[in-house]
Amino acid sequence: MRTNSLTMAALAAGLILAGCAKKPPKELPPPPAGSGVEAEAGTGTGQETGGGVGTVALPGSRGDFLQAVGQAGDRIFFDTNEFNVDAQDRATLDAQAAWLQRNSGVRVTIEGHADERGTREYNLALGDRRANAAKNYLAAKGIDPSRMTTISWGKERPEALGSDESAWAQNRRAVTVVPQ
Repeated sequence: MRTNSLTMAALAAGLILAGCAKKPPKELPPPPAGSGVEAEAGTGTGQETGGGVGTVALPGSRGDFLQAVGQAGDRIFFDTNEFNVDAQDRATLDAQAAWLQRNSGVRVTIEGHADERGTREYNLALGDRRANAAKNYLAAKGIDPSRMTTISWGKERPEALGSDESAWAQNRRAVTVVPQ
C-alpha cells in the first residue's frame, strides 16, 4: 500500500509540473536594440521598416518620414567630444523640420548617442547635449518643443561595432525617431 501511495504521489507531482510547463508565446517579442533587425520605433539604428522601394507610406508615419528625408536623413553626426550642429547637419535638420511642419500632429523622440570611448556618465551627458542640440535647432525652425522629447543612450546602443575611427564616427550621432 505504501508503494502505491508513493507512486500515486510521484504521478500527481509529475502531472502538476507538466501542467506548469511554459508554452511558447503566440507572438515573439521584438529583437533587442542594436541587433540589426528592428521591429519598432525608438532604436535609432537605421534599420526601421516602412519606407522601402515600391511601398506607399501613410502620411505622418515613420515610413513617410524616411521617404521624405531619405534613409539616412533621420540622423546627424558629430565630431569627437562635440555637440555642435554644422552645415551638413543643418541641411538634414531642415528637411526634418519641413516634414514636421507638414505633419503637425506627430511627436518625435531625438536620441543622442556617443562612441565607446569615455565613461558611461560622460557619454550619457554628451548624448544628452547632442540630442538637445538637434531639438534646439528644430525648435528654432518653428517646431514646437513640446512635440519633441530627448533621450540619451550614451554608448549603450552603438550603430557600428568596432574600436576604430570608422565605427566611432557612425556612433557619434543624434537620431530623430518617428513612432511606428
